[in-house]
Formats: sequence, C-alpha cells, structure tokens
Amino acid sequence: MTQELAAAILDLARAKGLTVTCAESCTGGMVAAALTDIAGSSAIFERGFVTYSNAAKTDMLGVPAALLDAHGAVSEEVAQAMARGALTAARADVAVAISGIAGPGGSEFKPEGRVCYSVSTPRGTTSETVEHGAQGRAEVRAAATRHALVLIQEALNAL
Repeated sequence: MTQELAAAILDLARAKGLTVTCAESCTGGMVAAALTDIAGSSAIFERGFVTYSNAAKTDMLGVPAALLDAHGAVSEEVAQAMARGALTAARADVAVAISGIAGPGGSEFKPEGRVCYSVSTPRGTTSETVEHGAQGRAEVRAAATRHALVLIQEALNAL
C-alpha cells in the first residue's frame, strides 16, 4: 500500500507541478524513503528533514524551544511548527510533519501509538492526532508513514 501511495503522490505532484517535503521524528525518514523509492521522485522531492531530537527540531526547522517546553515534542503545536518550518526551508508546496510515541512505552498522558501530524501548504496549516494504539514500534512507524502519505495526497488534491 505504501508503494502505491508514494507512486500516486509522485504522479499527482508531477502533473500539478508541485513539490513535497517532510519533517519526521518518530518515523525517522520512512516517509522520505517511501517517496524516494519511486523512480523519478527527484522531480517532486528535493529534501526531507529527520528531526528526532528537540535540538534538531529547533536547529533545522526553527521550532521555538519555548513551544517544545510548553507542549512537548509530541503535540499538534510542535507538529505545526515542524511542517511550517519544513515548507519554508525546502521551498516546497506541501509539507507533512510527524511526531509521536512509537514505543515501546509511553505515558498516561502520551501513550504508545499517539502520533501528531501536520500538513502545511501556502493555503495554511492543519493538524491532527491519531491514536494508532500500542501495536509495537515497527507497526506504529509503518502506520504513521502510511497516514502521512495519505495526508500528502489529500493536500496535493486540494491544491
């Protein structure tokens, strides 16, 4: 399913003359890998950002340290700042950001499987939180990758 989604994104973005980027935390580059696994992806994907640490989120994407302190990395507020930062830094048309708790573990307030997403385009920024459940690290990361690709496709369709 991931490969088919990535191929559809490539075709759609190429047809519309749009570019895509991503800012990833818990997925560690899996969205970028899915997109760049497709031949011809350089036409729509120039760069992505793996910002696993808070310092990377601040340094690479301009996420304010105060925002991280106030809300934590796994929050819609931080995901929004990540997406906006990636959109600007990559000079792309669509940016998706992912930050979550892949596991194992989590807390009462931020359980394993909770992933915050944000999509940013020149038209604005949206965000959502999805509870993927405590299905194990690999499955949470795979589910987050698929969901991020769906969000990219939806954003491209809206432009």
